[in-house]
Amino acid sequence: MNIFPQERDLPEGRHQLLKEFVMTSLQDRPKARRKLPRAGVLAPALGLAAAAAVALPLLFGSAPAYAVAENPDGTVTITINEAKDPEALEAELRGMGHDFVVDYLPAGKKCATRPRGENWLSKEEAPLAVFPPTIETTGFQIDPSQIKPGQTGVLEFAVNDNPEAGDVVAAIWARVSDGPVAPCDLVDGDAPLGDS
Repeated sequence: MNIFPQERDLPEGRHQLLKEFVMTSLQDRPKARRKLPRAGVLAPALGLAAAAAVALPLLFGSAPAYAVAENPDGTVTITINEAKDPEALEAELRGMGHDFVVDYLPAGKKCATRPRGENWLSKEEAPLAVFPPTIETTGFQIDPSQIKPGQTGVLEFAVNDNPEAGDVVAAIWARVSDGPVAPCDLVDGDAPLGDS
């Protein structure tokens, strides 16, 4: 036996009053307090956001300024996509255990070589073995095993004025100094080099 009347047996207007009462009760009910996510949940989400920030430029065609890859034979391939921040490329090579100085030279400029280092080794003594890009590779290959303790490898990339017309790097000069190397002192391309 059901002691509650069925909906259809409610008197006129009572059904509407009951509906309004239920809806008012739901609206007046205090809302649940939201908790902030814990650090354990928030850290992976922030990590994913950082990874997305790095990956999105690559996804939409924006290439990094340079790329460095170690080859199985011990050589290193360097690809320059944009001539900026040679210090970062230098730091990455040093982080890999290779002692290099890297400079980008604008068109019409060169480094005054003799004041930079005391003693440059000949290509026969230390063939840094720079290979220009081929069909298989898009970068320059160097052999860091040619740099002995106390020596410094120097990479000078001659940069195109108009990289849209072709490659960013027009030429590369790679040598090994038997000792430390001073910062690049840019001079005009036709200026005589200073003596040490």
